Amino acid sequence: MKRNSLLSLLNSYQPETGNEKEMWQDTINFVKENPDCFERSLLKGHITASGWVLSSDKSAVLLMHHSKLDKWFQPGGHCDGDPEVEQVARKEVFEETGVEDLQLLKAGIYDVDVHLIPERKEIPEHYHYDIRFVFAAGSDQSITMNSESKDVKWIPLTEVQNLHDSESIMRMVRKVSAL
Repeated sequence: MKRNSLLSLLNSYQPETGNEKEMWQDTINFVKENPDCFERSLLKGHITASGWVLSSDKSAVLLMHHSKLDKWFQPGGHCDGDPEVEQVARKEVFEETGVEDLQLLKAGIYDVDVHLIPERKEIPEHYHYDIRFVFAAGSDQSITMNSESKDVKWIPLTEVQNLHDSESIMRMVRKVSAL
């Protein structure tokens, strides 16, 4: 069963108490109940993967200004059937930022988040069950932008809250100190 590797990752992950712990449990239940959880055709929601990409000195994070949502986020996206969520996160980072040289800073999951995506065109509102990994980027890599973003840049961790101060983003900022 292609969900087993994700369930194993989720079961070995220790979420923060409170909101993240609830989302982690919701994600486990969602994966167990939906064999097609990696497919965006599952209209109530699906698994996504993203990368929290830190500079080599861990002082800045690579964020993109998302065109559709008009907010700053870490790079990430749909699994489109691929159950290897870490590889999906790496692929999405490359596609959305051009950064390819990534070192995993923490084995396994870094963060779990469930968020509602608003209705857009013919796609109804739905949930993204986002599995997040933390990477350090190799030095001297050029950043490129694709059509999904208005901008991509390194943001000092001390300034992230000025661009996007949601609990989802700020929780990942707080976790950097534990690396």
